[in-house]
Amino acid sequence: MLAPELLRRFDVHGPRYTSYPTADRFVEAFGPDDYAQALRQRGEGPASVQPLSLYVHIPFCESLCYYCACNKIITRHHSRAASYLDYLGREMDLQVAQLGPDRNVSQLHLGGGSPTFLSDDELAQLMAMLRRSFRLVPGGEYSIEVDPRTVDSARLQAIAALGFNRISFGVQDFDPDVQQAVHRIQPAGQVFALVDEARRIGFESVNIDLIYGLPRQTAESFARTLAQVGRLRPDRIALYAYAHLPERFKPQRRIVPAELPDAGSKLGMLSAAMAAFENDGYVYVGMDHFALPDDPLAVAKRQGRLHRNFQGYSTQPDCDLIALGVSAIGRVGATYSQNAKTLAEWCDLIDQGRLPVARGLALSRDDLTRRAVIMGLMCQGQVLFESIELAWMIDFRSTFAAELEQLQDLEQAGLVQLDDSGIQVTANGWYFVRAVAMVFDRYLQADRHRKQFSKIL
Repeated sequence: MLAPELLRRFDVHGPRYTSYPTADRFVEAFGPDDYAQALRQRGEGPASVQPLSLYVHIPFCESLCYYCACNKIITRHHSRAASYLDYLGREMDLQVAQLGPDRNVSQLHLGGGSPTFLSDDELAQLMAMLRRSFRLVPGGEYSIEVDPRTVDSARLQAIAALGFNRISFGVQDFDPDVQQAVHRIQPAGQVFALVDEARRIGFESVNIDLIYGLPRQTAESFARTLAQVGRLRPDRIALYAYAHLPERFKPQRRIVPAELPDAGSKLGMLSAAMAAFENDGYVYVGMDHFALPDDPLAVAKRQGRLHRNFQGYSTQPDCDLIALGVSAIGRVGATYSQNAKTLAEWCDLIDQGRLPVARGLALSRDDLTRRAVIMGLMCQGQVLFESIELAWMIDFRSTFAAELEQLQDLEQAGLVQLDDSGIQVTANGWYFVRAVAMVFDRYLQADRHRKQFSKIL
């Protein structure tokens, strides 16, 4: 159990580090032509033989969840999906024209929005387009996010038949009063039945998403949800803190602020969740991810093989990510890129025959060096000075003298250990690994930038 004073002291605002530099540092000066050049270089260089990761963003949802901060389009008009799929196919053609055909893919993730807004036939159409453009290799990780309200047993079987072997259910909370407050009603029995069916069908991994800090949540109600999750026993659990930012996310303006738990109650829920998951035998993978001991994510953590990308922790090797769809973020070589955030702008760029990139970033040598350090901390929980020095031809202690001095406070708090060979994150430090990584974030040195991020716990 973490000490309350540690939770209070280090629950600060900070990035999730699915990338470094973080997406708020992307610039509009990086556009379609820059991304096309990155694709060509990747397609022609030695990296061309390495498998890719694919992310496809499906923005549509039938119903608005008040807590949501995702890029989504609320509509009951399923006819809109047909046009969207047409534009996705055209975007694939534009990317493949620069990258080259039949590139191997070892990871695929469909996110949203609600990917299951698409019908079975539309999902099949999307998978057929992907297989025409790329080669999905045997043994890859092919995952889909599922809104439990949009699927039944037959749909789960259809999803598995398309090649998906990993599935994630958005639960958030089982308490009916909380569900009403966030406008997402889904009975616990429905979720239990779907998880049982997913296991029977043979999905290799079932993930459950939870959120703490939602309106009307109490210590007692959340304890009941945690007990239900323990009985459900998913392979993986993602536990997110709700960040109430109504000035940035309009749906959150429908949440009654007086119904939100206070900071102390939120930390109590987090502490209770950590204790419950530990008692149920889950391994704390990092940040907000937990997994059963025999899950590949937990195994990768033990073996020092964790990786991190825009979808979070992964067992797959660090690889270039091709992003498709409105607002999707990708990484190719030493560049990041993000597609246009509005459907109209995304479609307009594709109609012009241009890659629909609205902004991005070409990483500097300093960015790449710091990314190696931050990802070492986030994934392996350690940084060996010699490995960074050999890879980037620097003297670690002089290059990061100021950062090493800052780490002394974290060392005194028991979050890291420093010696002549490197930096080691402690068992307690894993819960605050974002705070450790932030020390090496050159863009976060001024406090004025930090409030735009959620708190790290």
